Amino acid sequence: MGPYTSKATSTRDTGAGVPLVALVLTWFIPGSGHLYLRRTGQALVAFILVEGLFFLGLALSDGMLLEYLYPELRGTFAAALTPEAGNLGGLLWQVRNYGYGPGFPRSWPPHMELGVLLTAASGVLNLILMCQVHTLASGGQGDGEANPSRWVLLTWLCPGLGHWLQGRRGRGLTIFLALGGLFLLSTILADGTNLVRERHFYYWSGQFLLGGPVLLVELIWERVAVSGPVVYEDAGLVIGCVAGMLNVLAMLDAYAPAESETAPATSASSVGSGVR
Repeated sequence: MGPYTSKATSTRDTGAGVPLVALVLTWFIPGSGHLYLRRTGQALVAFILVEGLFFLGLALSDGMLLEYLYPELRGTFAAALTPEAGNLGGLLWQVRNYGYGPGFPRSWPPHMELGVLLTAASGVLNLILMCQVHTLASGGQGDGEANPSRWVLLTWLCPGLGHWLQGRRGRGLTIFLALGGLFLLSTILADGTNLVRERHFYYWSGQFLLGGPVLLVELIWERVAVSGPVVYEDAGLVIGCVAGMLNVLAMLDAYAPAESETAPATSASSVGSGVR
């Protein structure tokens, strides 16, 4: 038995709902997929957590996120490549009510950076909830220690942490050092401009997938005005964005084996009844 093997078998989730329906519902309204599966308590917690972060961030940023974009980048699907797209209902509400602003430049609110960090985090957390609700609807054991989506959350909070706690410590340490090293290198090469969402909107979105390290550094980084050209800025931006995308692969790597361990017993018996 592996270190992240399910310790209990639950049958109350089997056949509870259609996985794709639960996933899409959660994408539009956090918690609605859990409600569809008759998990009212989890639905309430999911809704409060994700939408609480989103609307707190919206209040702190005064809904000005998309005003970061240069006019030539503004279009119908400009917001689709943002972490906020993971909370699609919230993002659509923001686009409808705030859009690209009044059409003229204005000062940023004092807590703009924190606000857009919170709205971005709400999108990523909702994507993780989508993983969880899909597992529940598929009939797998989706609660407690057997919940494969928790490894995704842990890997986003700290690259390699999910693997480390699964018992795959060598791989976890390698992921942490590799992705952390790439992020450090990108920040040095870009002279910290990779941390400024206003300056590099889409590169920042990719880098944010690295999770905890980006959140931590952004909160403690003392920003200074850029007084001249940053020689290796482009290289730093690309490396930081690639680090974030590689962490998505790490999250999938942490999720997939745990998901196979939590598959319904009927599925396992039908494909490997003779294997011991």
